[in-house]
Amino acid sequence: MAYTGDVRRGSAPATRTLDHLTVTKVSVGPTDNNAYLLRCGDDRVLIDAANDAPALLELIGEAGIRAVITTHRHYDHWQALAAVVEATGARSLAHAADAAEIPVVTDTLADGDKIPVGEGELEVIHLVGHTPGSIALLYRDPNGHAHLWTGDSLFPGGVGNTGQDAARFGSLIDDVEHKLFDRLPDDTWFYPGHGKDSTLGTERPHLAEWRERGW
Repeated sequence: MAYTGDVRRGSAPATRTLDHLTVTKVSVGPTDNNAYLLRCGDDRVLIDAANDAPALLELIGEAGIRAVITTHRHYDHWQALAAVVEATGARSLAHAADAAEIPVVTDTLADGDKIPVGEGELEVIHLVGHTPGSIALLYRDPNGHAHLWTGDSLFPGGVGNTGQDAARFGSLIDDVEHKLFDRLPDDTWFYPGHGKDSTLGTERPHLAEWRERGW
């Protein structure tokens, strides 16, 4: 079955196989948070241990993981983090600006950092606004288009919630526009913290509309 990225709590995970990376997406918890297991060879990392530790540990399996990357500090994105880290011995990575409010962080991240995943790497992109330390993670497929995990900073239809704070919204829309849309091509596929995936090309025509409406 072709990968669509359409998963819901209780549904089977969806897996996408690239030439050098396998992406498995699962929805967990009462707010349908997305968690992503990335595999390259024997190296594996998890993005957002959001909820339902037993389900995530079943997904991870006996092979374990090397690291858990938390996209931002909101509680619905780390409810299973402590249990997953304890069970697997994985490192726990988050941006320094959010780390104090995440229960287990072993290493902090900054904009431009590279996180190895087997032969590839994820580039950390700091996007300020949803939280002070929100990040996106960029994988450049050597044989295809770019892939981007955006947490709650970018969704199909708009940027993440900024609490009706004009300064936070301005910061986030600026970062999303300049650090993502200005840098990356239309075929970049992005995977958000909740809901369905999209591409930058699908969303790009609406940037001015998002800025005008203020959310």
